[in-house]
Amino acid sequence: MTSTLLDTLTPDYPFEEGLVLPIDKPLGWTSTDVVRKVRTLMRKLGHRKIKVGHAGTLDPLATGVLLVCVGRATKRVDELQTEEKEYLADIELGATTPSFDLEHPVDAHYPWEHITAPQIETALHSLEGEQEQEPPRYSAKKLEGRRAYEYAREGEEVQMRKALITIYSAHVESCSLPESPRITVRIACSKGTYIRSFARDLGERLGSGAHLTALRRTRSGGYRAEACITLDDLQHRLFPKIGERETNPA
Repeated sequence: MTSTLLDTLTPDYPFEEGLVLPIDKPLGWTSTDVVRKVRTLMRKLGHRKIKVGHAGTLDPLATGVLLVCVGRATKRVDELQTEEKEYLADIELGATTPSFDLEHPVDAHYPWEHITAPQIETALHSLEGEQEQEPPRYSAKKLEGRRAYEYAREGEEVQMRKALITIYSAHVESCSLPESPRITVRIACSKGTYIRSFARDLGERLGSGAHLTALRRTRSGGYRAEACITLDDLQHRLFPKIGERETNPA
């Protein structure tokens, strides 16, 4: 968010005319939690019927850029969702989980000592480009009218439908090998990409297993994480006298 917009973001801002709020989503919050919080703030300002939505879901265990559209800007949701995304993904090699991240405990261990940094770069490059990606079973993808995670929680095996996505680039930001099987990867990708599935696929390419341990969306289209506003900052600007009393999901 530009400093000019921050300077004008006051209780008198014409929110109904439309505003895209780049929020730095906190850990543990769902994207719906964030939308609900912004909608609550709008209602407290007197905008009781204002529309609020988000342009691109982030999992509760992820942080970073979440575009919240307010007022007439909600008409831009589809447009904003199609733009390129960038992530920093912390990945642990040598182990898998049912959800491909830390939502579930490790269910299998694999050798990882044979993996080298050059092998990781080669595997990452092999994952670039347009491809069909299989979403995690523990995801909000709809199958026969139900969410995939509902079937997974009931122990029912379902065939996940692959989606066409594009990995524009992927490279190592940091690597702890050979001391530790932890790496950080920067990924630029298209709408609909599951970075959890990317971590799973990377483990398979390396003859091992892998799962996501942390995820931060650093960019969504032209909006970058360093220019985002936190929910605390947003509340302080709209209600300076409230302070930090309402920082939990509303």
